[in-house]
Amino acid sequence: MKVLIVDDHALIREALHTVLKQLKRETVILEASTSRQAMRMVEEHPDLGLILLDINLPDRDGFSVLGELRERYATIAIIILSASHDQDRVKHAFSLGALGFIPKTTEREVMLNAIQLVLAGGIYVPSEILDVEETTSPPPTSKLDGLGLTKRQIEVLALLMEGKSNKVIASTLNMGVATVKNHITVILKALKVTSRTEAVIKLGQMGWELSPKSES
Repeated sequence: MKVLIVDDHALIREALHTVLKQLKRETVILEASTSRQAMRMVEEHPDLGLILLDINLPDRDGFSVLGELRERYATIAIIILSASHDQDRVKHAFSLGALGFIPKTTEREVMLNAIQLVLAGGIYVPSEILDVEETTSPPPTSKLDGLGLTKRQIEVLALLMEGKSNKVIASTLNMGVATVKNHITVILKALKVTSRTEAVIKLGQMGWELSPKSES
């Protein structure tokens, strides 16, 4: 697996390098300190699986970089890194196609778990911004009607969007793992995609919005 770190601070890149090496020893880690370097590396390495993108780059706004990457390279998972994690910024990142948002103050173990969740096809949202148990809400029913999905398949889809494994989905919905796999196959076909990552991106484009954290 290839991962690209895009951040202009060497210490941040070094810290992320340490975290990523805990994923798999054979992980190839590339680095860029500017958006120009990042775009060149993405072109040179079309097999990238993940990009960790700093939202504040010296030569270009990170949100515009995110938008371009998502438009040109739809299958690459992108996680935003930011020193700020206000709700508007988080929502804007997801509206542009990010699959994760990690504040730079996040502890390494939490950061590792977040990266693993995104690589598994889920979405990571910082718990201080959104309720962990309600990270996503379904798009308006009208936007799903044309897909021909059953109510049960939409329930599977909702859990899939949260990054739940087939086993967890099966347990939550009281069905067999094989049945879950069949539902996911139908869902991917209906969305005209081939992976969970592509499904998450497409549903985001359809209006699968994040639910704000409720006040306690």
